[in-house]
Amino acid sequence: MKKIFFLALALFVLLASSCEKTPERFTDYAFDYFDTATTIVGYAEDKEEFDKVAGEIKEMLEEYHRLYTIYNRYDGLNNLCTVNVTDGEVEVDRKVIDMLLFAKDMYNLTGGRTNVAMGSVLSVWHSYRDYGSRHPEKAELPPMDKLALASRHTDIDSLEINKEKCTVKRLDGEMKLDVGAVAKGYAVARIAEYLAEKGISGYLLNVGGNVCTVGTRPDGTKWSVGVENPTGDEEEPYVAYLSLSDMSVVTSGAYQRYYYVDGERYHHIIDPDTLMPGENYISVSVICRDSGVGDALSTALFCMDIEEGQKLAETTDDVEAMWILPNGERIYSSGFKNYTYK
Repeated sequence: MKKIFFLALALFVLLASSCEKTPERFTDYAFDYFDTATTIVGYAEDKEEFDKVAGEIKEMLEEYHRLYTIYNRYDGLNNLCTVNVTDGEVEVDRKVIDMLLFAKDMYNLTGGRTNVAMGSVLSVWHSYRDYGSRHPEKAELPPMDKLALASRHTDIDSLEINKEKCTVKRLDGEMKLDVGAVAKGYAVARIAEYLAEKGISGYLLNVGGNVCTVGTRPDGTKWSVGVENPTGDEEEPYVAYLSLSDMSVVTSGAYQRYYYVDGERYHHIIDPDTLMPGENYISVSVICRDSGVGDALSTALFCMDIEEGQKLAETTDDVEAMWILPNGERIYSSGFKNYTYK
C-alpha cells in the first residue's frame, strides 16, 4: 500500500507541475498617448491575461493624456487646455491637482530649471519649429524680444492650486502651462504604482523613451534596457546597457525634436535662463525609481552646467545620471555604472 501511495503522490506532483504554465512574453503597441509611441512588454500565462493588463494600462494612459494635454479640449472634461484658455477658477480632476503639485515640487528641486509655467515661451518656439519644419526654406528663429516678452509670464507662483476645492487658477492671464517635461513621466509612475499595488509584476513600459520597469522577469532576472546613442551611430546603437527592476530610465536629447535654420539644428529643450535650446549636451539620461522625477530631472540637468548637474544628481536620493557632450564624451554620476552590465 505504501508503494501505491507514493506512486500516486508522485503522479499527482508531476501532473500538478505540468499544469503550471511558464509565463510567455507578449508585446503591445500604441501611438495615441502623449503624442508619442508606447510599447508595453509583459509576461503572462496567456495572451488573454496580458491583453487585460495591457488594456488597463492603455486606458490609464488615455485618461492621463486627455487630462494633461494643452492642445485639445474634450466635451465634459476640464483639462489643462481648459485651464490655459480660462480666466478664473477651473474645477479639475484630482489627477490634475496632484500632477501640478508634483510639478511645483520639481520646480523647487531643480531651482526652476523644470518649470511648467514656461508655456508662453515654449509656445513661441513650438510655433516657429512647426512652421520651419513644414517650410524649411522659410525657417526662422523666434526673435529674442518676442521670447523676452513671453518670459515675463513664467512665474510658477501665478498658478494657484486649491487642493480642497480641486480648482486651478492662473493669476496671470498671459501665463500658460506646458507640462511636457513632467506629465508623461508622472503618468507612467502612477501606472507603475497601480500595477505594483495589484500585485502585477513582470512588465516594462516604454512611453516615448520614458522606460519604467515593474518587478523582474519571471525567472527573477532584471530587465535589460538600452540607452539610445544620440549620434545615431549604427555601429554603436546604444551608449549604455542597463539592468533594472522597479526602476526607470528617462533620456532628454537634442536629437529628438528639432528643426534647421540656416543649416543649424535647434532642438526643443529650452533653457529658461537663455530662452534658447540648451547647448551643453546632446543627451542626458536619468535612472531613478519614479519616472516622473526622472522626466523632470533629465530636462533640468540638460539645462545645467556639469558641476551644478552633478551636485543635484549626487544629492538626490536614488538618482543616477549620464551626460553626453557634443564631442561624444560621457560623464557619469558616481553610481550610474552600478546599473550597467556591458
